[in-house]
Amino acid sequence: MVIIMEKNAEKTQIGRVIEKLDTMGFKIHKSKGVDHTILGVIGNTSKIDIRDLQILPGVTDVYRISAPYKLVSREFQHKDTIIKIKDVEIGGDEVIVIAGPCAIESKEQTMIIAEHVSKAGAKILRGGAFKPRTSPYSFQGLGEEGLKIIREAADKYSMLVITEVMDKEQIPLVEEYTDIIQVGARNMQNFTFLSALGGSGKPVFLKRGISATIKEWLMSAEYILSGGNRDVIMCERGIRTFETYTRNTLDISAIPVVQKQSHLPVFADPSHGTGLRNKVIPMARAAIAAGADGIMIEVHHDPDNALSDGAQSLLPDQFDSLMDQSRIIANVIGKKIANRKE
Repeated sequence: MVIIMEKNAEKTQIGRVIEKLDTMGFKIHKSKGVDHTILGVIGNTSKIDIRDLQILPGVTDVYRISAPYKLVSREFQHKDTIIKIKDVEIGGDEVIVIAGPCAIESKEQTMIIAEHVSKAGAKILRGGAFKPRTSPYSFQGLGEEGLKIIREAADKYSMLVITEVMDKEQIPLVEEYTDIIQVGARNMQNFTFLSALGGSGKPVFLKRGISATIKEWLMSAEYILSGGNRDVIMCERGIRTFETYTRNTLDISAIPVVQKQSHLPVFADPSHGTGLRNKVIPMARAAIAAGADGIMIEVHHDPDNALSDGAQSLLPDQFDSLMDQSRIIANVIGKKIANRKE
């Protein structure tokens, strides 16, 4: 349920509405619109008579949200969420590019890749310090040492950092080094973990689970928002289907669908979405054309010897080509991508 207060509603009037709902056992989320204060009522509101709220001083309108995800829905917030981190604005008219290696392997490797993707126009450096691998014998990441490396590289080349957190015990450590916390596909429905991220002061990059419906994905975002963290970025990274020619099936249609249902920014990860280097550029172009707010691309200067996902990592010159093509597409749909740094 959403309650819209009058344009000039007094603080005491807003406070009385919140107090009334609080005594009824509901959780209230207050947000400031362009002209009005908006109160989101979380809980089973089916037994509330809307007229009892409409007559309260300062209330201009009350309506129920039909979607099961309340805070995430367009019904709760019509205006797009724009997340500002330092000088980077996510969800606006610029397509933000995240790029870097799948895993932080060494300082030398990370510095080489960070320098290249930064010059090409990427604004956020990706790289895993903790790697969730299917096999327990695969490279698991460098841990805190990896976090220190990626932070140093990002600072040197004026980029933000995004890295994955595996469980809630890691949150405080990762928060020290990163600007955006990534939740991987395997953790999309780890609800205890998501609730803990609701208390984080860092934006959360939520990847779609490999078998998750769009509704389930949005419900996972609801856990984070209901915990108090409004800065959530959705990322389509491919789902598991019966197709075997690609690692996953990148659901491009999910981009406009989520943008219709939710106010949150939506990214695409064609690297994991296809698992094949020669498919990454076409699918990245398609994601931008579909209206994605950003893309996440794996890049490695020596993918044949990469410790993780070398087969889906672009070579530096391929990444340059993708950026050049992406700028053209973004311009056609009224968006922009950062220019190359000379």
